[in-house]
Amino acid sequence: MSKKLKMILIVSLFTVAGVASSVAGDVKWTYEGHSGPHGWGDLSPSYAACSTGVMQSPIDLSQANAVGNVAISIDYKVNPLTVLNNGHTVQVNFPAGSNMTSGGKVFPLVQVHFHTPSEHVISGKSFPLVAHFVHATPEGALGVIGVMFDEGKNNPELQKIIDAAPKEKTGPRTFSDVIIDPNALFPDEIKVFRYMGSLTTPPCSEGVNWHVVEDSVEASPEQIKALADIMGKNVRPVMPLNNRLMVKPE
Repeated sequence: MSKKLKMILIVSLFTVAGVASSVAGDVKWTYEGHSGPHGWGDLSPSYAACSTGVMQSPIDLSQANAVGNVAISIDYKVNPLTVLNNGHTVQVNFPAGSNMTSGGKVFPLVQVHFHTPSEHVISGKSFPLVAHFVHATPEGALGVIGVMFDEGKNNPELQKIIDAAPKEKTGPRTFSDVIIDPNALFPDEIKVFRYMGSLTTPPCSEGVNWHVVEDSVEASPEQIKALADIMGKNVRPVMPLNNRLMVKPE
């Protein structure tokens, strides 16, 4: 299989909340009731890991059991904005050329999507908004960076996404006159909590390299509300750590 075809197949995985597999077809899942997080594992055999997995995400980051500065860097390019609403989240897609390097391994950036409030918490405290930058290697390894947002001043780069975000479920649309710089959605210093986890949406597949940035960035209350109005509360509850190694920054 060619490298190009592999990447096409990998990108096709990111069609539900940016990171769900197409294996389960049109099985409907939500964030409420029987089809919500506590029932995901019963909706399809393909979603079994949502209830039986032992390396699930998100988690409470206060459970860190090791300390160290994980070597991580980003090399993101500016591109015309491509945005969609998949019915669960607002998502921005990126073409090839932007990468994360973690542990000496390069992970191409595929997309970023949002949750209100944050899925990872610290001592039970969530942030009002989080961005999940999703990366995938040609071999299928997944790496995610979570960037938390606190209420504060207006975030100009985030506003570009909000202005273009569809209010209803729709496919990707590219705005050739709007240039997005994903670097502008990060704090000045990138120190991360690091652990191995899962997708936070069905099929909850494990083996995801998680990095949650320690420092938050700011967004205005109006910006946070605008995304929450579109997406609703799209959050999976925290899951048990289950003796996993979880490293917090020094």
